[in-house]
Amino acid sequence: MAKLALAATSGKSCKVLLGLRLLAFSATLSAAIVMGLNKETETFVVGKVGNTPIKATFTAKFDHTPAFVFFVVANAMVSFHNFLMIALQIFGGKMEFTGFRLLSVAILDMLNVTLVSAAANAAAFMAEVGKNGNKHARWDKICDRFATYCDHGAGALIAAFAGVILMLIISAASISRLVQPNKSCSTTASPSVVP
Repeated sequence: MAKLALAATSGKSCKVLLGLRLLAFSATLSAAIVMGLNKETETFVVGKVGNTPIKATFTAKFDHTPAFVFFVVANAMVSFHNFLMIALQIFGGKMEFTGFRLLSVAILDMLNVTLVSAAANAAAFMAEVGKNGNKHARWDKICDRFATYCDHGAGALIAAFAGVILMLIISAASISRLVQPNKSCSTTASPSVVP
């Protein structure tokens, strides 16, 4: 009976971990896509010659800022890691995650928490400069001119910070699995339920 309860708990925790990975995959992938496609072009009057206005067209793109490029690459990498882990859990059959494999997953999860957190924070600091500018460095704000660009960037940041929280929970779950390494997270029926 105790083995049956342990197997049920293990199966439930594996399904929760799979669900968390799916959510983290969705959050980080959507953050990468939204920021990667973030672009706005506006035309402004920059001067006048007599009564004729002189117009110039400016484009705000994510790849004009290295922090946003890092944001897109980091979120894409974390999405890829979660995609691989989801695929292994669903299609891996009876692959046992014990020993070095379990330790590797825990270490990679921790590294991904660090990576997506660093990217989200770097992008948030650049977004703050874009929203309010910096008087000391004489950097003008741009969000009053490129509102759609800033709104899309804010949406990507929200998704990325959701990904940070989800990856932190996943990392804690991966570390806690190191204590009980004999639990397997395959989606196939486990024959070890027999007393």
